[in-house]
Amino acid sequence: MQNPVDNFWKVRLNILKEELESNNFEVFTVQSAADAKELVLHNLMPQIAPKTVSWGGSMTFGSVGLAAELMNDTALTVINPYEPNIAPSESYERRRQALLVDLYFTGTNAITEEGHLVNLDMIGNRVGALNFGPRNVIVLVGRNKLVPSLEDAMLRIKNFVAPANVMRLDKKTPCLTTSVCQYCKSSDRICNVWTITEKAFPKHRIKVVLINEDLGF
Repeated sequence: MQNPVDNFWKVRLNILKEELESNNFEVFTVQSAADAKELVLHNLMPQIAPKTVSWGGSMTFGSVGLAAELMNDTALTVINPYEPNIAPSESYERRRQALLVDLYFTGTNAITEEGHLVNLDMIGNRVGALNFGPRNVIVLVGRNKLVPSLEDAMLRIKNFVAPANVMRLDKKTPCLTTSVCQYCKSSDRICNVWTITEKAFPKHRIKVVLINEDLGF
């Protein structure tokens, strides 16, 4: 068989798609970040027809390259909490405004084989928008986020995702040097708000794009 790793992940992602669909998510599988971008721009965006859009702090969203496309669309009102050089107070206010957009983009820290999304947030804006507020949510997910169980998801987040993000953001927490969670009380702590999204409600409000590439942390 050619490309056995690619085929392995095709099978895994198709099984995951069925589990997610049984949990009322609308699910799409694509081969690459470039394919995910095409799917969003030429399939999902016309279907949703949003007037307002925003996004959470997702490396996968950044890898797919949608931000520039959205900001160049003159028909859209874009709320960008991550615009360079804006004041922290303005960034915070934009995060609040993003909770009421027509379409919100995010990633997920982990996704279980049962089709549950597991996330851990610092402020809570990303997980808040995922679960309530925006009319539609698109979750962009690299294959590396798949784990067997909820316990595995939490271990993955605490002992890889969070420390890696601390290093990316240069936060002053113990895991910056230890690389594993120390359950700290640092003012820079980014592990504050857990959410487990078992089902999408209303049905198909959350759309999951499974990408057959390793993306994000």
